[in-house]
Amino acid sequence: MNIANKLTLSRMIMVPFFLVAVYFEKDSQVLPISAIIFAVASFTDFLDGYLARKYNLITDFGKFMDPLADKVLVVAALAVLVEMNLIPAWMIVLIITREYAVSILRAIAANTGQVIAASQGGKAKTVSQIIAVLMLLLNIKYGIYVMWIAVILTFVSGMDYLMKNKKLISQK
Repeated sequence: MNIANKLTLSRMIMVPFFLVAVYFEKDSQVLPISAIIFAVASFTDFLDGYLARKYNLITDFGKFMDPLADKVLVVAALAVLVEMNLIPAWMIVLIITREYAVSILRAIAANTGQVIAASQGGKAKTVSQIIAVLMLLLNIKYGIYVMWIAVILTFVSGMDYLMKNKKLISQK
């Protein structure tokens, strides 16, 4: 269990703390503790990847758990935003659908010994989602517009993954 994997696990562990913080802050217009927990958890995503690449700490565990931890964190935050009526439910459905599609595509690729690396569009999607969630948790003006950008980037990057890997999908 190297430091990169420990950071990934810490992100998973922070999700229940994030949800508890939201529960206690939900009646206010601004959720600063929840936002801090979400920001720290999101930063671990950057940090674990950086450390894994820099110090060659890439493991099968990390390859599996890192994207799972990311999805759990983001979906938890988006579910909270839907519950608080800050974003419409269709946004989370579209985001989750894209995440499932890309995850399935990566699983198919892994089955054939291929790796589908994160694209620039996928990275932009992730950053925009994190910024949007933080803006909405902190009730920062125009947060919903940043969420719209995140949804558009989510859709576009998902289509990009599918189009670039259509041969993989059509294989029997």
